[in-house]
Amino acid sequence: MSGKTTTLYSILDYLNRPEINITTVEDPVEIRVQGINQIEIDAKTDFATSLRTILRQDPDIILVGEIRDLETAEIAMQAGQTGHYVLSTIHTIDAIEVITRLRKMGISDYDISSTLATAVSQRLVRRVCPHCATKRKFTQEEMDTMQRLVDKYGIKLDFKDKFTYDINGCKECNHTGYLGRIAAFEVLEITEEIRELIANGASSLKIRSKALEEGTYKPLFIDAFNKILDGIVTLEEVNKKLVLF
Repeated sequence: MSGKTTTLYSILDYLNRPEINITTVEDPVEIRVQGINQIEIDAKTDFATSLRTILRQDPDIILVGEIRDLETAEIAMQAGQTGHYVLSTIHTIDAIEVITRLRKMGISDYDISSTLATAVSQRLVRRVCPHCATKRKFTQEEMDTMQRLVDKYGIKLDFKDKFTYDINGCKECNHTGYLGRIAAFEVLEITEEIRELIANGASSLKIRSKALEEGTYKPLFIDAFNKILDGIVTLEEVNKKLVLF
């Protein structure tokens, strides 16, 4: 689990207004939201069929629980091209690879470039238990490891007045040392330059390079490192979930 559904519902909650027609197609509907039309997939329906049906109702915002096949992807793209705001999930390793995944499904570069606005990738990381964790300074090895990983992105980490925690365990966290989870994010904003690269069939490597150059994209672990510096998570936990070193 990576928290995709929670993020989508958070976006819907933010956008939800009486004057806005929001319709979702989900399998299953995990959270019922007042004021939103929610359609649940069953044995007699699928995403593509349901999506065609709701387009006739002229919704302003559409949430498709997951893009699983070419047919669903094509209808979602068509909806985006006709002025609908479409939210969905798709299984990829990071935000850049959303483009590659859609290409492999059979979506044209033109359709991707003209429709895709933003891609978000996320991972859930366990929070440090505030009741039992022991505050301490970063070791030199930890600081060197983190700085080495961000050096190629031209980032300088500031460890001044920053602390991390040793995990212990107590009854509040069921003796795990962690209490709750938080998402680490990476966001790819589709700028005009990125849109042109997609339309021209550029590889994911070229798109990644351009996005990094523009400063509109940073790898997921950089957000995780910021949460480490804020004392929310630990380097050990981030490495366990993201396998950085």
